[in-house]
Formats: sequence, C-alpha cells, structure tokens
Amino acid sequence: MNFASDTTAPAHPAVMTAIAAANDGAAASYGADAWSETAAEALCSLFESELAVTFVSSGTAANALALSILCPPDGAILCHENAHINRDERGAPEFYTHGGKVMPLAGAHDLITELALQKFLGSMDRDFVHETPADVLSLSQLSEAGTAYDLDAIKTLCDQAHRAGLCCHMDGARFANALVESGASAAQMTWKAGIDVLSFGFTKNGAMGAETIILFGDHAKRFNALEARRKRGGHMPPKQRYVAAQVLAMLDGGLWVELAGNANAAATALAEGFVRAGGTLEHPVQGNEVFVRFNDGQNEAMRRAGAQFYGWPDGSARFVTSWNTTEADVKSILATIL
Repeated sequence: MNFASDTTAPAHPAVMTAIAAANDGAAASYGADAWSETAAEALCSLFESELAVTFVSSGTAANALALSILCPPDGAILCHENAHINRDERGAPEFYTHGGKVMPLAGAHDLITELALQKFLGSMDRDFVHETPADVLSLSQLSEAGTAYDLDAIKTLCDQAHRAGLCCHMDGARFANALVESGASAAQMTWKAGIDVLSFGFTKNGAMGAETIILFGDHAKRFNALEARRKRGGHMPPKQRYVAAQVLAMLDGGLWVELAGNANAAATALAEGFVRAGGTLEHPVQGNEVFVRFNDGQNEAMRRAGAQFYGWPDGSARFVTSWNTTEADVKSILATIL
C-alpha cells in the first residue's frame, strides 16, 4: 500500500523491454542515435507541430534547463508559491539561470489566478532599475495540489504573459495525468494555448528515468543554446539512446495515456472511499493525487496497516496513485478505515 509518490513505482515492463532492445550493439553518442531521432519525430506527430526536443533524466533538470534559456540572470520567473520550481528544486532554476529570481504568485488549490498575474504585471516597470522584471511565466500541470489548469485558464494566463513580453513555460511532470483529466489533445494544452516551452515528464508515469524539453514555434531557435547548457550542466548523456528508447516505449500505442488513465481512475476511487470514511478533500481530485484530512486515529490506523503516504505541510495527508496501483490496493487501504 505505497501511496507515497508515483516515483516509488517500478518502470513499466514495456519500458524495460525497450531499454534492453536498445542495448543491442553500438550506436552514435550524445543524441545522434536513431532512437533519439525517432522519438523526436514521434513527439512532433503527437504535438501536431514541428518542434525542437532534447532529453534528460530528471524533472528538475528539465525545468531548470528550460527556464535557463528563457530567463536572463537579472530577470524573474513567475510561478505559484507552492510550485515545484519554488519549493522543491533547491534553487536549481536560479542556479541554471545564473541568478534569475523565482517570484511566487498566489491562487487557490495551487493554481495561479488571472487576477494575481494581472496585478503583478500591471505594477511591473521594466525601466525601474531597482525592480526585477519578469521574463517567464511557469505553470505546473498538474499543480502541487494535484489540480489542473483547464484550457481556457492556460490561454488566458499565457495571453496576459505574452502581452507583457514574457515567455510561457509549463512544468509537465504530470502532464499525462492532466491531459487525461481534460480530454484535450497535447497540442491544445500546450502551444495552441500559448505555451512556448514544455518540460514533458515520463518518469512519474511509468518510465525508468525519461524527461523531455520541448521548444515550440520560434523558440525552437533556442535549441543550440539549450544544448550548450545541457552539456555544460552535465545533463547530456553519452548513451542517450536509453532515455529516448523509454520515450518511444511510452508513446507507442498511447501507453503513456493508458497508464495515466489507470492512475487517475485509482485516485478517483481512493478519494470517493476516503469521503465515505468521513475524510474531507483538501483539493479537487483532477489527476493522480489525493489530499485529504482525517482524524488522527484514521491516519494512525492506515500507517499501522503498512500504508505509506505523506503528511503535507497544510495538515492534510497526500496520497499518490501510480500506473500500477490496483483496485486491490485501493480496497486494502480503505478497509483499514471503513
């Protein structure tokens, strides 16, 4: 009964098979291999657009490197106050931008509101030397509260940001879960809504360690700068074929969508059971995370039964379902409190 994180789940068998297949013989180094080329083509097809893409093995690297080509050292990145890039990446965006400042905005359920962004941008003065102007808006999809921006919200926020001269980045560590919840296409949720650069994660959704940085439209021109920073930052794997092979396995036959759907369905069932047991949901369940408040006795009963989950700073308990969470797993934990 491990609901601590989707990163605790094993890699999907198809991913391991793909890695083993890529291990047959020699291949070109540093991304010049056939797997990387084919994966890039598959992503162009998925997003219905020409794009530039590169591969890394961690979400923090994907976010920090992506932001490093969008934010100058004397600029700022706007994000929600609870965003992963602000709370959980040990200053990596500031480090990779050589000083770019992460500036938090507010919003219920960890989603930036139109009003909060409007207020900040309306007071920003790029010509005032004592102020740090914003250059990037970063949206987390899913948010740290497991909630998702709908298409209208993404477009509204991106339109505001673009009018003020900002670029728009999306932290898509759980992009698949948000997409399944919305029923939208990958293109609709990204470049068609105004996203310029996407950190598209596969690791939480069944890969062993595979993340992508995708540059849309004119931002594809930044690819050489991204590659230089990827190399200088130590995130250009010499045997990149093994990362690209994972991406291909996940995209093959829509496996990435299927696995996210399994995780989301398990989270919905878990949330419904928690409510029946008297729990109170802290946030809407719009992906594979459930934040719930129980009495201390119920929390203790689950832990005594071997359930693993996190106590969240706001006093709720966080449960994360994974691609391999089964109906039996959900029933087992609910049986301890129902």
